[in-house]
Amino acid sequence: MYDMQLHLLLFSALIGLVLGIISGLTPGVHTNNFALLLVASAGIFASYGFAPIYIAVIILSNSITHTFLDIVPSIFLGAPEADTALAVLPGHRLLMDGRGMEAVRLSALGSGASIIASLILILPLAWFFKSSHAFVQEHIASILILISLLLVLSEKSDDSAEEMLGRFRFKLLACALFMLSGFLGLIAFERTGLMQPLIMFGEPSILFPVFTGIFGASTLIVSLMTSAVVPPQTRNVAGFDLPRRRIIRGILTGSAAGSLVSFLPGVSSAVATVLARLAVRESEEEVDDAGSMDAGKEFIISLSGVNTANALFCLISLYIIGKSRNGAMVAVSLITDASQWNNSTVVMLLMIILLISIVSYLLTIITGEWVSGFIHRVNYQRVCTAVLVGLFIMVILLSGWFGLVIFLTSILIGMIPVYGNVRRSHAMGVIILPIIIRLM
Repeated sequence: MYDMQLHLLLFSALIGLVLGIISGLTPGVHTNNFALLLVASAGIFASYGFAPIYIAVIILSNSITHTFLDIVPSIFLGAPEADTALAVLPGHRLLMDGRGMEAVRLSALGSGASIIASLILILPLAWFFKSSHAFVQEHIASILILISLLLVLSEKSDDSAEEMLGRFRFKLLACALFMLSGFLGLIAFERTGLMQPLIMFGEPSILFPVFTGIFGASTLIVSLMTSAVVPPQTRNVAGFDLPRRRIIRGILTGSAAGSLVSFLPGVSSAVATVLARLAVRESEEEVDDAGSMDAGKEFIISLSGVNTANALFCLISLYIIGKSRNGAMVAVSLITDASQWNNSTVVMLLMIILLISIVSYLLTIITGEWVSGFIHRVNYQRVCTAVLVGLFIMVILLSGWFGLVIFLTSILIGMIPVYGNVRRSHAMGVIILPIIIRLM
């Protein structure tokens, strides 16, 4: 279908890599912003000899690079996106133990290994999802309800309580947190028309104030209230003390969950993080135990694998069933007809993904080493304050005053699991409940 030239392919991949570095390291900037700008500029690119497939390579490279590097601001600044939100807690605790770089390496391992696992499993999984697509599409709402119930029921019980209601108080609080965050999501998504960004940079997303508030700003505020101090970070960590079975399980669960949601209609990779959370049920309980961080480390590997595998399989989903499951692939579908691709085109795109993944892995390690080298030298209270002020300003600029109201409300909801002693992953109801209601 396409007569692709190697030098244009590599140049396009390089542009995507640079854009991925910018979006990955800058809170509030998402791959969708660049993807929409690239689609809008397709005519300009065409005048310079860039066929649509090269723009698709830029978008794809941007998307893959982003999934590697976005862990850095999540860990060191507490400014996550939907895809990295649940990694903040175990990552932040590693940071406070002087092992922030270890969290970065775990994430890079999860992302890099998920690419390898996905390439190995790509044919059987693609066949399975294609054959079961109609059934899953018909029952997607029921599947999400089941996932939500499992998430709440997996919360711990208080066996020390004498009354039955007391024993289930954590589960009840988890359910309340899920529903409360879900209602916030309903309000936010149904009222996106009220967003009046002061600066237009691509399509404004209500997800930025929502997830930054629940999982990022609330963590920073707790750090300020407890006068947390970042200790000197252990650098040049060649490995990590984690059993091999946990590493393998984290990689496989992340890759499987990421691939699964790429074929589910109306479901983002944020939901896949919930699936990964269920696969590593004991993660946050073990993190609370000072003697063990193994599950938290496995959780970081799994979540990072989710995001990168999802980016790869969304491409496969576009090719085999003609459905776009994320913003980047929607942009690709607007400029090129994936049904006209041949196997050689897809193989070439997968080779680009592999190349970009290798470079992104190295860049993630280098960036993490650089940040961990000076983060302890600065006053962390001032850093938290500066980041909070920066997030407030970015929310107003990118989503307007309505986004600020959602942001402040999200912060309050994000404080509930801290003081209620339940897992913060239940707040993913902010995106799951609106999806369920929309599909029913």
